[in-house]
Amino acid sequence: MNMPKKVDRPVILGIVGDSATGKTTLSAGVAKILGQDRCTVICTDDYHSYDRNERAENGISALDPRGNYIDILEQHLRQLRAGQPILKPVYNHDKGTLDRPEYIVPKDYVIAEGLLGYSTRAMRDCYDVKIFLHPDEDLRIRWKIQRDTLKRGYSEEEVRASLEKRRDDSPRFIDPQREFTDIIIRFQPPPTDKEQADRHLDVRQILRPTLPHPDFAPILNAVGDSHINLELTRYDGKPVDVLEINGNLSDARAERIEDSLWKLIPEAGHLRENVGAIENSNGVTVSHPLALTQLLVAYHMVKAALGEHAL
Repeated sequence: MNMPKKVDRPVILGIVGDSATGKTTLSAGVAKILGQDRCTVICTDDYHSYDRNERAENGISALDPRGNYIDILEQHLRQLRAGQPILKPVYNHDKGTLDRPEYIVPKDYVIAEGLLGYSTRAMRDCYDVKIFLHPDEDLRIRWKIQRDTLKRGYSEEEVRASLEKRRDDSPRFIDPQREFTDIIIRFQPPPTDKEQADRHLDVRQILRPTLPHPDFAPILNAVGDSHINLELTRYDGKPVDVLEINGNLSDARAERIEDSLWKLIPEAGHLRENVGAIENSNGVTVSHPLALTQLLVAYHMVKAALGEHAL
């Protein structure tokens, strides 16, 4: 079964955030909902212009636009939006080297995740949906240490040294991109348990009116208690909706909320088992707040494909 699609070009999702904010986990889950055979997923960090050793010699971090081919990334995003293939650079994160480029043909949906995807107006104009990930900083550090020691061969001391070197680059180059996004997603431990497992993290979503968000009334009614909350507030001086989901949501309540969200995107209902998976040192587990977050992002992608976003 294929989901209907009315726009005659690829629909592009941007996911931006600092290192180890969960970009790959979110993009993988959204791709599974939309159908992996219909998604092209690229990492904008592949556009580094220096390898790891050269960055160290030049004193430039991977977060600095000067260490990336920003102009080529802009060009490639425009080509993907037009349905044209690209010859994408490849950065080997394990070895820190620039590898052989990859021939990429855009499918119905394109997901572009990385550090600097919204750093210019030309890039921002290419996306249909723009997400920014901004988890609790202590949580991000924990995720980065876990990922870089288990998957990339670093020691914990090396990871912490790298974080210290980049300390000024994040507020300078990454954080300003939040201003241009549709949804800001923040995973965080509950106030009463800072060591809470990833599957039970709270999530706070700032929903800007730049997208037509769904009617959350049926979702709130599905739970009817404090485990999920929606309120109108201000962010950066502008009105926004804030959706908060409690990480200790029971399986039964979570399933009721997920049912309500799936009803909003019946086009993707046949893929509903593919959400919320988290890979950690103990294997793969399921997070209901992550599943609900992935569903909301997928909702906007489906609606954009149906031509319901005025972009």
